[in-house]
Amino acid sequence: MSAVAAPGASAARLPGAGARPSRPRRWPARVVVLAVLVAITAWSWVAVDVDLAVIAHNFSNAQNTLVQLFQPDYSFFGETLQPLLETIQMAVIGTAVGCAVSLPLSFLASRATNPNGPLLGFVRTVMNVVRSIPDLLYASIFVTVVGTGALSGVLSLFLFNLGIMVKLISEALDGVDRGGQEAALASGATWLQADRAAMLPEVAPQYVSQTIYVLELNIRASTVIGLVGAGGLGMLIDRVRTFYQYHYLSLVILEILVLVLLLELLSSAVRKRLVR
Repeated sequence: MSAVAAPGASAARLPGAGARPSRPRRWPARVVVLAVLVAITAWSWVAVDVDLAVIAHNFSNAQNTLVQLFQPDYSFFGETLQPLLETIQMAVIGTAVGCAVSLPLSFLASRATNPNGPLLGFVRTVMNVVRSIPDLLYASIFVTVVGTGALSGVLSLFLFNLGIMVKLISEALDGVDRGGQEAALASGATWLQADRAAMLPEVAPQYVSQTIYVLELNIRASTVIGLVGAGGLGMLIDRVRTFYQYHYLSLVILEILVLVLLLELLSSAVRKRLVR
């Protein structure tokens, strides 16, 4: 009598049976990507004429400047108070107005909350244009329109904030669970009522957190736009820089650092309360 083969014996004799499949070879693609990145970097390096020898040769010229930057003159503090206060005021006004206007625009710029396709496309296009223009260019334009001073800075920060907040909040709305909104619409509510009742509470914590973040950005941005005459610490920085008074500039930089750190602490505290 012939022996009966055990079940699965033929399968065990199959070549490669039970062996793990080989992992796909991905290193050629990674090498190609790395080579492309290196080539782009090298091309950019040559295009902008980066010369390390020139940097090393001219570094000695910066020694006096660096010494002054590490020796802030605290006697200059009194003259920085008014520009510092103006910078904070510009940042607060720009943040408050910009974030208030950006909230309804964010709902119009989100596919989840705006069913009107043409209006959605129009709002998104306008916001893309607003966001693509640098804040320094806004400041330069407004300085020529309304003159030097804080008003030019506030208008620049308003548009700067508008582009950022609409982008962030509309994307947050796109990622929100729409169950509550769909239930409200099914019960007969309008889109406006459904968005206000179901979507706004969901995105409110992120809105508050991003508002504080934008306030921090405005403190930094207001010092930059002031270089073209838009008020605040930037105008003071431009003055002391023109006369090479880097020990005064060091104090201004230190004050900006303290402001940013305080806002960061405030932002962290608010985020912890919102997460609870």
